[in-house]
Amino acid sequence: MDAPLIISASGIRGIVGRTVTPELAARYGAAFGCFVRERNPHVQDGYVLVGRDSRTSGAFLAEAAAAGLCAAGIDARLTGIGPTPTHLLAVKDDEKALGGLIVTASHNPVEWNGLKLAGPDGLFVTPAEGEQIARMFDTGPAYADWSEPGQASSYPGVVEHHIERILGIPLIAADAVRAARPHVVLDCVHGAGALVVPELLRQLGADVDGIGLTADGRFPRNPEPTPENLRDLGQRVRETGADVGFAVDPDSDRLAIVDETGQPIGEDWTLALAVDYVLGHRSGPVVTNLSSSQCIEDVAREADVPFHRSAVGEARVAALMLETGAVIGGEGNGGVMLPDLNLTRDAPLACALILSLCAERGARVGELLDGRRRYEMVKRKVPRPDIPMDHIIGTLQASLGSDAEADVTDGLRLTWPDRSEWLHVRLSGTEPILRVIAESVEHDRAEFLANTAVDCVALLEANRRTGVPE
Repeated sequence: MDAPLIISASGIRGIVGRTVTPELAARYGAAFGCFVRERNPHVQDGYVLVGRDSRTSGAFLAEAAAAGLCAAGIDARLTGIGPTPTHLLAVKDDEKALGGLIVTASHNPVEWNGLKLAGPDGLFVTPAEGEQIARMFDTGPAYADWSEPGQASSYPGVVEHHIERILGIPLIAADAVRAARPHVVLDCVHGAGALVVPELLRQLGADVDGIGLTADGRFPRNPEPTPENLRDLGQRVRETGADVGFAVDPDSDRLAIVDETGQPIGEDWTLALAVDYVLGHRSGPVVTNLSSSQCIEDVAREADVPFHRSAVGEARVAALMLETGAVIGGEGNGGVMLPDLNLTRDAPLACALILSLCAERGARVGELLDGRRRYEMVKRKVPRPDIPMDHIIGTLQASLGSDAEADVTDGLRLTWPDRSEWLHVRLSGTEPILRVIAESVEHDRAEFLANTAVDCVALLEANRRTGVPE
């Protein structure tokens, strides 16, 4: 299917005008409204906050989703454009908020959009809750009658609230950053982060130079903040002699960093450096996901604190952070989660933590990485095969895993601790693909593992099409 509707644990996303339409947004909003009403049968003055990122389709989809909520008898409060963590924090901090609905497709290309759902705690709904809402969507929501529809209205101030809350965290070394006056080049890719990150950095005393600082949703490049998409940012850092470059994705839950030489350091180092800073101030467990780099684990090991890995996905990382009492966590895609604020990925917060680390250590990012063990990571995307995942897992284990530690929590992760290597193969929850990620101290080894996995899947798919037995 060339225009899929992707259904994940906490929401849906697809191509605007094809699989994501106003009708779908209204129906999904109504399904979420029914879920909220069932959970809060006696609440009289609660509401759901409805926010969006800067995508051009966001306004009509948010209004359609709000209409669906109202049709289910739930009041909607529209928060306007803002980062995903901004909207989630607003939900968490408002005792009358019954949940949140955010219109965003995160890092997906410009033609995509989607809807993500959160509970009153400001965290994305759990997989079990997501399945319940999906059933309500499939079977048809129970609409309210004429006497009890919800009402929609605006809800201003969430951007200012987010900035104020970050600056109020005692862990943020605001005075030290202001004294250092770092020169930061910022790329918001015309996403919602443009409404929060520049102002936050200025209030921290940074000299901000930027590209893509208009939140109009017209992304000039692939909006995912991976190294190959950060060439313009790196060039601007070199041209201006800036101390660091920051890039966020369209809904500003992921931060990628370019060092003072204009080189991207890799998104996993965003979390590793944030962990390094936090563990310098407090001791406690660290949580990340199965696809994140060993550089994060190295920082936890050096600090002699427990380290845990969850299945991929913000909700799963958050659940394990709560279970283990983690002091910091996140995902290796540049998503930093700090319990002091909220258990959601938060790029503006990550910027403040990284600048705090640099200010306290009196060093720039590249200097902080000098002498640290570096790893090579290779990522591949394979069109989602029409093969059962357990069949893929069995084939890969037979081909590669005879001497590896295997984890089937989320797809298959094979680990070779003695070689500092791992391979993770899993179905994506945000795109119609199979993700293949490998890491080693040597690029050739990581590439070998990733390519071998891709070749195994390709052979399985070819055999399926031709009817050749395996």
